Amino acid sequence: MTQPLVLPRLKPISPRKATTLCVLDIGCSKVVCLIARLDPVEASDTLRGRTHRARILGIGHQRSRGVKAGVIVNMEEAEASVRLAVDAAERMAKVQIESVIVANAGGRLAAACFDAAVPIYGPGVSVADLHRVLEATALRTAQPGRAVLHSLPNGFSLDGAGGIRDPRGMMGERLGAHFNVVSADSAALRNLMLAVERCHLSVEAVVATPYAAGLAALVDDEAQLGAIVLDMGGGSVSLGVFQDNRLAHVDAVALGGRHVTMDIARVLNIPLRDAERLKTLHGSAISSPSDERETLPIVQVAEDRDNPAHIPRAHLNRIIAPRVEEILELARDRLNAAGHPVAGRRVVLTGGASQLTGLPEAARRILGGQIRIGRPLGVQGLPDSAKNPGFAVAVGLLIYPQFAAGEYFEPGRSGRVQSTGGGYFGRVGRWLKESF
Repeated sequence: MTQPLVLPRLKPISPRKATTLCVLDIGCSKVVCLIARLDPVEASDTLRGRTHRARILGIGHQRSRGVKAGVIVNMEEAEASVRLAVDAAERMAKVQIESVIVANAGGRLAAACFDAAVPIYGPGVSVADLHRVLEATALRTAQPGRAVLHSLPNGFSLDGAGGIRDPRGMMGERLGAHFNVVSADSAALRNLMLAVERCHLSVEAVVATPYAAGLAALVDDEAQLGAIVLDMGGGSVSLGVFQDNRLAHVDAVALGGRHVTMDIARVLNIPLRDAERLKTLHGSAISSPSDERETLPIVQVAEDRDNPAHIPRAHLNRIIAPRVEEILELARDRLNAAGHPVAGRRVVLTGGASQLTGLPEAARRILGGQIRIGRPLGVQGLPDSAKNPGFAVAVGLLIYPQFAAGEYFEPGRSGRVQSTGGGYFGRVGRWLKESF
């Protein structure tokens, strides 16, 4: 019988020490590797919670192969893409890396809420009571065939009264804890980690793609008041709901920018590379009056490139629009079904596919609410070519270590809690301060 997959847990970084990190975003369209130095900074009201500023030392990105909908489907091709991206980043940074933080968009990302309660035996809530309720909650998160990526606290309750941040010293008879747990299929995560480990690299942590995108692209007010991040990749769209500066929900739709490209290639009978070029340079998710008058040259499969055919731009956009509408409607319906309606929330679009012309307008019509394109914030040294939504996840991986201390995993299986010094009760107290 296969043992449950327990992912590696990242050690918290000291807010007073600089460190060097390497991160890896293995997407369906590209593989991005960033090497950066994190230097301590003063607290900011705009990007609250960040203790360090990332300065890019090296960057490498390659066309992705062997990946479909965020899942490894060809180990040899995926390994080769990772090797090329890491090698380019190492050469630019002039360092050799041994471990990476990896993003995950596949394996049916999902979130679930878990609750547990324990009786209080003393006159007030003690650290020992906190230990028991946290342990009880962590034990409930195990699901067959699933691995936990994030275990995020939502608060405590006393005798059914919720919304308590730190219950220590408070009086009651029953203490409850509430957690939001993000998980994915164990098989997909095993193969993702194997592709990295075959490049002689160890995995420090695996981070859900929408969580990383939100950390990079959201300002403090958005994360506090409520925002939805749609990370639109080549093979899937990942959904992340943020509320009260916390990740409240994640989901994923197995459709993305690559499906738009495939539609163009099939309908026009042209090679995929030509379809991608047409989509990028001339495609739009909305129509305009001039589309019928403007014509585009296309060369169909096995036809002479010296004698291209011509189609109106409106025909191209009529191919693109239905697929974009389908993706946005699926995202809207999934959010509504999960109890996180889009109405009244800010929606931030990230990912390479979000750069399609007219996509914000289409999203505004279908999703409603306020729509904006999310670019990575608070990072230095990023090349101009990478200051776009397609690199939000990679930059978010650099920010994640500053928030990793706010997660709680079962102590017996989490290297993060066991590795810090000062006694277990002292660690629980520090975790409370960092989380709430």
